[in-house]
Amino acid sequence: MLYGCAGSSVPAETAASANVAASAENGKESVENEQKTETAGAGKATAAVTETAEDSQESLGLADAGAAETLAVIEDEAVPLYQKPAGSDVRTPVASGSVTYGNGRATIDASNTSKGYVMIKYTGRQSRIKIQIAKSTTYTYDLNARDAYEVFPFTEGSGTYSIKIFENVSGNQYAQVMSQNVSVSLSDEFAPFLTPNQYVNFWNGSAAVNKGAELAASAADEIGVVTNVYNYVINNITYDTARAASVQSGYLPNVDQVLAEHKGICFDYAALMTAMLRSQDIPTKLVIGYSGGLYHAWVNVYIDNVGWVDNFIYFDGHNWSLMDPTFASSGGQSDSIKQYIGNGSNYQAKYTY
Repeated sequence: MLYGCAGSSVPAETAASANVAASAENGKESVENEQKTETAGAGKATAAVTETAEDSQESLGLADAGAAETLAVIEDEAVPLYQKPAGSDVRTPVASGSVTYGNGRATIDASNTSKGYVMIKYTGRQSRIKIQIAKSTTYTYDLNARDAYEVFPFTEGSGTYSIKIFENVSGNQYAQVMSQNVSVSLSDEFAPFLTPNQYVNFWNGSAAVNKGAELAASAADEIGVVTNVYNYVINNITYDTARAASVQSGYLPNVDQVLAEHKGICFDYAALMTAMLRSQDIPTKLVIGYSGGLYHAWVNVYIDNVGWVDNFIYFDGHNWSLMDPTFASSGGQSDSIKQYIGNGSNYQAKYTY
């Protein structure tokens, strides 16, 4: 490939209110039956229970009609919120060895598929190896390491994935050396977008992770973290035209190198931002597709109570854009560039990592 660059949860009160109207008559009949069985000298009864506000109001209304008064202690529902890690939170992939498949030339470690990834190692003699991982879309990767595992994500959620390993024969012809179906049941739907992989490679102590923690330190919440990281990338990384002119198929970003050199191609921009945000426990997708006629890379971010943000470029205090840091940087944040990037129809996603 050549590269040119918490949805809102439904509170218990809302869910319960849908049941109140349907059960009102049953509730009245139940209370009337209870009233008939109560003794004449019954005093106040106090019940400490957790129930919805609507149920509580209906119960108290019926009590006023003549039943013994029932007091209810109503606990407020907790609101799930983003919790910024102390420093950083890197989910380091591990080849545990508990579930493996192999044939002498390659090994697939599927021990941690529930965490959103598989690890593959090639031990043969060929120099060019391809991996294909398919569910509804076929993802093709180069396997670069020898006698060491590399990490590949399950970005299409739970289900059955086909994993195939190929050795190069000549030119663009490859012979299949291994094929294995793997059943994946994610324990966390966001896991593939929080974990390092071949395209978004970071680790505890890496420069990108440390810079992400530094940028996040002053942020009050996840939106603040994204704002700081986004602004840093577009203001401190310049587009590397020389690299863009010479990049070859199979290129992978080195996020620490990009950070040190303060320059990169679009793939580098997106990978650096993705690494920083993932290390701050913010689900982030590195997306590859087309922007106009260019094969391009950008990022989508998940914000609690908003969902995946993928169609707006800059943050105006209220809304996020399809955050494409390359165009925003090289375009000097001009209005025309913002309008182009802000139009989601200008982007056609092909792969997500």
